[in-house]
Amino acid sequence: MTPRFKTKYREEIIASLQEEFNYKNVMMVPKLEKIVVSQGIGAAVADKKLVDQAIAEMTMITGQKAVSTKSKKDVSNFKLRKGMPIGARVTLRGDQMYEFLDRLVSASLPRIRDFQGIKASGFDGRGNYTFGITEQIIFPEIDIDKVNRIGGMDITFVTSAPTDKEAKALLMAFGLPFKK
Repeated sequence: MTPRFKTKYREEIIASLQEEFNYKNVMMVPKLEKIVVSQGIGAAVADKKLVDQAIAEMTMITGQKAVSTKSKKDVSNFKLRKGMPIGARVTLRGDQMYEFLDRLVSASLPRIRDFQGIKASGFDGRGNYTFGITEQIIFPEIDIDKVNRIGGMDITFVTSAPTDKEAKALLMAFGLPFKK
């Protein structure tokens, strides 16, 4: 079964973006290449179990096994050694990426308290967009009773768009609610 957003991209978004930006070829239309969900856990230096819990939660949220991220260098002020696990991340591509985006837009973002939209300032100049979520409990897959520590995460959308304007048009077509 094809994900709903993948079908929407092929049938609606390609045509609307081609019309809006006057692309001569269908292959010029920007597409979503991957979504990276990452979480840094500062307290993991003292308690190694926090990384395992973060990996388990992120695996439930995304539907794909998360991996731990390790520190690249020693920082004596933080009692951090090179190679210590300090976070978790998942890179989603293909059907799982579209399924996650669908759940994010339709189920998770509306659950944020006092939500007025996501900031449009997270573009990097190369067509990629990153925004942060302050609580992982907005995802319906997470059981609030089993969470011992509320933590945030960053979600990065990597697109093939050459400019931020084209990337924003692509993400808005997928239904990401940007602030006015």
